[in-house]
Amino acid sequence: MHTPASMVMGIVFSPLGLVLVFTAAITPQWREGQARLNMSGPGSLLRSSVKSQGSIDSLLLLRSDGLWETCLQVEHSELKQCWPAAGPYQRDPRVRLAQGLILTSLFLCGTGIVLACIGVRCWTDIPLRGVAATGGLLVVIAGVLSLTALGVYTHNLGILGMSSQGTNNPKFPQLSLHPAGSLYFGWLGSCSQVLGGSALMFNFKRPKCPTCPTCPELPACPACQSVPEMSNKPDMNVYEVSC
Repeated sequence: MHTPASMVMGIVFSPLGLVLVFTAAITPQWREGQARLNMSGPGSLLRSSVKSQGSIDSLLLLRSDGLWETCLQVEHSELKQCWPAAGPYQRDPRVRLAQGLILTSLFLCGTGIVLACIGVRCWTDIPLRGVAATGGLLVVIAGVLSLTALGVYTHNLGILGMSSQGTNNPKFPQLSLHPAGSLYFGWLGSCSQVLGGSALMFNFKRPKCPTCPTCPELPACPACQSVPEMSNKPDMNVYEVSC
């Protein structure tokens, strides 16, 4: 069977988008920040961990946040710890919204890919165009949901989970937050989902296959040529592939 180019494009880009969005969802690099922690005061909690590095007045802490995990690392050190996101950050309604949208997007994209695989039916002569296009519609919706989650998170990146008490407290280490790698994976994956789903949606338009000998200038559809009982009818000018 000659698989249409739109189906091939959709089958390639849709799973690629799903993998990229899933990678972005499980990695804790949606945003990163640096904070300098003063070590000169007595009773510092990290002093015992950095004795081997000599006299240190301050430490540069590297923090990274994901949707479900937060990590903290001391610069130029192997000291790194990750834990499930909690506190004001986890309770922030915009973070919860992004979590819900990403989970819904992953489910819809997976369902759409399954429908697209059933609709393409590479093992038969005629694909189920309606089923493949429906799968493409679900993938497009999944991509739009992912883009919405990424947009909400990026727009509020610097204030997510930041309480006014912590911001105004001079003893609280100030973070300079910026987008991290997982966000870029998410953007790329969401665009791939929209692109692949849109390609599959082109299959809602059924091709017309001319078989009349008096019109040789019109190209014949490969799917129609592979069905002898249809292509051998002399009284049929144009018919639609209803599959």
